[in-house]
Amino acid sequence: MLVRASEGRPVKARGRQRHLTAYLYLLPALMVVAGITYFAVFYNAYISTLDWNGVTPDPENIGLGNYVAIAQDPIFWRSLGNIAVFGVITVAVQMIFGLLLAVVLSGPVFGRGVYKALVFIPVVLAPAAISTAFRQFLKPDGQVNAVLEGLGLGFLQQSWIADPNVALYALAGINIFQWTGFSFLLYQAALSQIDVNSLEAAQIDGAGTLRTLWHVVVPQLRPTHVTLILTGVIGSLKTFDIVFLVTGGGPGRATEFMSTYIYKMSVVQFHVGYGAALSVVLLVLAILMTLVQMQVYKLNKEV
Repeated sequence: MLVRASEGRPVKARGRQRHLTAYLYLLPALMVVAGITYFAVFYNAYISTLDWNGVTPDPENIGLGNYVAIAQDPIFWRSLGNIAVFGVITVAVQMIFGLLLAVVLSGPVFGRGVYKALVFIPVVLAPAAISTAFRQFLKPDGQVNAVLEGLGLGFLQQSWIADPNVALYALAGINIFQWTGFSFLLYQAALSQIDVNSLEAAQIDGAGTLRTLWHVVVPQLRPTHVTLILTGVIGSLKTFDIVFLVTGGGPGRATEFMSTYIYKMSVVQFHVGYGAALSVVLLVLAILMTLVQMQVYKLNKEV
């Protein structure tokens, strides 16, 4: 027994050494995450308590003053409303189109490889390129109105990005064009994991294509639905590039998002403390939305 005990010590020591080696490999990544991400978050929270332009060496500490101002800021509430409308439209439409495309292209469609590539190409394109192209397409004298005129649908012509009543929906259309391919990709992967026996059983019971899709396929794709809703909501909260490059938040704040508002307050108007407070609010909203959606998913899974 003594020999075995003495022989066991080096084994345990080697095990501890392996664990220590593994942690050493993780140390650089942990240093980057803790030193950049978390430090930046806490430092930003500290700045949010200041009345500071980002330049002067003696900022004034005003406590929660910036947060009180945010609660009374109509532009902040307008930006939240814009995000809500944008998020509901883009997430819902992308999920519907992505699922329909995945179902159609999962069958024996001629040239489906080409169609899959065409659907997914916008996902890998730079947002700056897409935004620049659509800014040209959607001008009053742009290609969209020209095509409508050529088709005899001139009554549908709009000042797509200059009309406050239409601009937000135009941005939603651009986002749908770019990210539907992502929904399609996830749904296609999920469809390949569906139990074929359940589909055959539905057909034997006389269920048609639409009924099978709604009652058999859609429920089995619940994890994919949750993933797309979660990523879509967070993506809507942090959307910046398309809005900034196409409309700049205008006209008349009609497409102002929290991200563009933060940029304007911090960089353009030098209200760094107020912009930092807006950033904290945005972070808290993203965390809360994530927690709510994950809790809803857990409840549905238990049921």
